[in-house]
Amino acid sequence: MKERISPVRMREYLRMYLVMGNVNCRTEPEMVLAEALAGGITLFQFREKGTDALSGEQMFTLARQLQDMCRRASVPFIVNDDVELALELNADGVHIGQDDESAESVRERIGNRILGVSAHTVEEARRAILHGADYLGVGPIYPTVSKDDAKAAQGTAILREMRGAGIELPIVGIGGITADRAEEVIRAGANGVAVISAVTQAERVRSAVEGIAATVNQAVVRLG
Repeated sequence: MKERISPVRMREYLRMYLVMGNVNCRTEPEMVLAEALAGGITLFQFREKGTDALSGEQMFTLARQLQDMCRRASVPFIVNDDVELALELNADGVHIGQDDESAESVRERIGNRILGVSAHTVEEARRAILHGADYLGVGPIYPTVSKDDAKAAQGTAILREMRGAGIELPIVGIGGITADRAEEVIRAGANGVAVISAVTQAERVRSAVEGIAATVNQAVVRLG
C-alpha cells in the first residue's frame, strides 16, 4: 500500500485546484477539463451536485472520462463526498464536508488515499486533523454562486485565524476566488486556491487557469 501523501507534496497539489461537475460547465465538461489541464491545474475534484446533476451510469461514465484525462496529465483526481464512487474508480482521494460522513470513518474506508475536509472554524479544523485529513478546504472566502449550500463568506480573516491558532496542515481557500483575489488568499495563509466558476464559466478556460496559477505561484514564491 502506498504511503500517505506528505504535507510538502500536498501543498504543491493545492496551488491550482479545480472543482467541477457537469452542472458547472458552459460547454462539455471534457472540453473544459482539457483546457484546464493545458492551463496548469494541479489537482481536480469531481463534484457532481446541484440541479440537473447527473446520476447513476451517466455520472460514473463522466467521472471515468475525467479521471482518465487527469491520469494522462499526472494530476490527482479527487471525488467529492461519494466514497463508494471513489473506491470504484480507484480515485486518488476524497473530499468531504462537515455534513457528510465523518472524516474518521472515511479515512478508515479509503486507506492512504488523499482526504480533504471542509472546515469553517478552528475547532472543525482541529477535529479534521485528529481524524486523518491531509488538507483543509476553508471557505467560502468570498461570496459564491457555485454551491447551493454554501455558507456565508468569511473573508480571509478565517485563514489568518487558523494559522494564528497553530493549524499547520495544508489549506486551500475556496469560494469566489478570482485571479484578482488569489494573492490575498495566499498571503492570508492558504497554500493554494480552489475554484469553480472562475474557470468553468470563463470565455477562455486555459487563459483563466494560467492567470490564477501565475498569481498563486508568484505569491507563494514571494512569501517563501
